[in-house]
Parts: sequence; C-alpha cells; structure tokens
Amino acid sequence: MPSNEKFRYGRIYNVIVPASHAGSSAPIQRLDFGRVSVFMGEKSGKYPNGNQVLIRGTDTRAAFDTPIVSNYIGPEFDATDLVVMGHVHEDHMAGLHRLPDASVFVHEGDVEAARSWSGMVAAFGMTDEAVIARTLSKFQREFFYAPRPDALSYEDGMTWNLGQSTVRAFHLPGHTAGHSVLLVEPEGVAFTGDIDLTGFGPYYGDACSNLGDFRRSLQRLPDIPAKVWVTSHHRGVYTDRNQFLRDLAAFAAKLDEREQRILTWLGESPKTLEQMVERRLLYPQGFTAAWVTDAETRTISRHLAELLSSGRVQVDAEGFYRCG
Repeated sequence: MPSNEKFRYGRIYNVIVPASHAGSSAPIQRLDFGRVSVFMGEKSGKYPNGNQVLIRGTDTRAAFDTPIVSNYIGPEFDATDLVVMGHVHEDHMAGLHRLPDASVFVHEGDVEAARSWSGMVAAFGMTDEAVIARTLSKFQREFFYAPRPDALSYEDGMTWNLGQSTVRAFHLPGHTAGHSVLLVEPEGVAFTGDIDLTGFGPYYGDACSNLGDFRRSLQRLPDIPAKVWVTSHHRGVYTDRNQFLRDLAAFAAKLDEREQRILTWLGESPKTLEQMVERRLLYPQGFTAAWVTDAETRTISRHLAELLSSGRVQVDAEGFYRCG
C-alpha cells in the first residue's frame, strides 16, 4: 500500500505521514479508524518492532502497549495519559520511558512483570545469572527497558471510559498469564497483541505461558465483537473478517502441526525430552540464542503433557517417551 494512503474500514484515503523510523528512510504508516490511529512499525511491526495503537478520547488519550515505533511518533504519542498493556514483554514496553506521568494498567497476571526486573525474570523463567545480566543489558540497550513499579492491575472485563470511546479488556491468556485483547468501542477496533497470526505460530515458551489456555483463547477470539483487528507484529491490520478468520485458523493449526511432529519423532524411536529439544520444534537447528533451549524445553514439555493425558504417548522410568 502506498505510504501516502491508508484504509478506513476497507477504503483507501489520504493520510498525513509522521516522522521516519530511526535509522530508516521509510515513513511511519498511519491508519485511522474514527478516534483510533494505528502507527505501523517497520515491516508491519515485525519483531523487534510492533504496531502502536492510539485512541483520542475527548477526556483521555490512551495507548495500547508501547513498541519501538512509539519513540518516533512524536507529540501525538507523548501526549498519552493512559497506557493499557495487552501483555508484558520487552518489545511492548519500549516507549514507557517517554510517559513517566501516564497511568499504566496491566492485567493482574502480568503486572508483576511490568513492575520490576525480578518480576520479568520470573515470568520468563530465567535462572542463569549470566543470562539474566546479558538479557537486562540487551533490553536496556535495544528496547529502552525501564520497569514501572507504579503499574496498576486490571481484571477480565475491565473498561476505561475515554470520552466518546471506551476500552474493554478480554483476558485471552496463553502467550503470557495476563495476555489480553483490547477492544475500542464504538469503533470496533480490537488489538489482538501477540495473537499475531504470523507464520511462526503461537508462542508459549515462557514460564508463565500455558498451551491449554492458548488453545481456548484462540477459540474465543472470533467472539469478540470487532470489525477491525490489529496485531502487534507482522500481519498489521485486518478489515476483512473472512481473511482474519482464515489466518487465525492457520495460526491455530500450528499447534496441531507441532504435536504431529512430536508424534512423528516418537514414531521413529523412543526419545528423551532432551533429545527432542535438540531436534528443535520451534527454531532451526543451530540457532542458539540464550532463551532457545528453555523455550524449546517448555514448549515440547507442554505438548507432551497433553499427549500423556490423552494416552497417545507414554514415558518410562528412564525418561524415554514413545507413542502409546
């Protein structure tokens, strides 16, 4: 889509293009839906960036999360009074340092991760002190990371009246314990966060993640009364419900695809968890980022727990898994 045009409920119209991203000549693409604006991160918000949602209420100016792109929007972002976090990860906190006086709300399942570094470490499940120190340095350097000890908690169903627009939280956990979808009414814009419909598929490799919750959240998402869906990463904005549902189905299918890969491995020969982690379910072999082994271990373990519960897999006293 040309940089001087955008969609409004499926129609193209002219836009004002704000400042460019740091280190890039590409302008920030902006899409408006009534009082809601979406500022697209580079490559439609592909990690490490994200897509920024701003709401211009008559009483309150609000933001959903604060990805890297928020640092380059300018006064319109910096005037934010209220931040509602869909969930807590480093890439969603990258603009909070610009809003020291804004009220920050985080679902009760994630709020401790927002309030302190120790809370973030616990949510990730990191235990190696050297990895923890390197990760903190990386987050401070690349994501302007700063905790928000003043963060307030919210529950499923909480609403914020902004004046002519209202925000409603739908708790859809799995990615994190507190992951929520945020709906702006009456505009009907839903921020789906890291239910991002990317080709990578769902991520549930943190200590606070939950595979069963993620399955249930994916089933619930279509029931949210939205007509526009904004993902944190890569896919961007959907105004076509049928396309949204097709991509959601493909995203959810990754769960069964991963399960089938594990069954295929075990069909070849019995394997330990460690051997399956070496095979890699999520990431390519040879990819050795600090979090990979832990994420693979948790992800595979969660699938194995489901398979054991259904009797499709058995495990012996030596820790070898085999098809049941």
